[in-house]
Amino acid sequence: MKVVQIKEAGQRDACLARLCAEVYGQKAGLTPLVVFTGARNVLFKQEVARLLAGVDKAGKPQALALLVLDETGEGMTLTHACELEPNGAKQRLISELTLKAPLRVEVDSAELEAFYQSCGIKRWFNGADHKRIGLSVRHPAGSQEELAATVALDEALILRRFKHDAKAFESAKQDFLNGLNQFPAFLNA
Repeated sequence: MKVVQIKEAGQRDACLARLCAEVYGQKAGLTPLVVFTGARNVLFKQEVARLLAGVDKAGKPQALALLVLDETGEGMTLTHACELEPNGAKQRLISELTLKAPLRVEVDSAELEAFYQSCGIKRWFNGADHKRIGLSVRHPAGSQEELAATVALDEALILRRFKHDAKAFESAKQDFLNGLNQFPAFLNA
């Protein structure tokens, strides 16, 4: 598996829409649209997020992952990931990222912790709200106290805008649907 960063805006929007749809499913209400809109209009514009794909030899996307920088710009949190082919691609993508990036994950179950441990995340701390925080070997933090907060979206603000600006909502919804319809069969490496 080869890991590629998706930089071209059209491909990035299509892959981001697919990632949000895969992660949240069809019964998630507005959440996929809110995350899509926030990542696209805030995180990517501020250059604090990276969208990566694991592709096969031909460039066909196998898995997708969204990484968001922490407030110091030293670490990256894996906020969303999905598998497009049921062949262990998500695990392989995250394993590659674990080797190459200062990666952080936050989990709320023993099953997810075990999954990320199988991807190579070996350092774990207890976090707030019964969450566990895992760090790759490349992450610079040596303790939980050294962890900077991940740059966050104000999802409530996006929802309020949708509620009070029907044109913005319709535009975001159309961009999301266009992204889903234009998901590329192959990505440029």
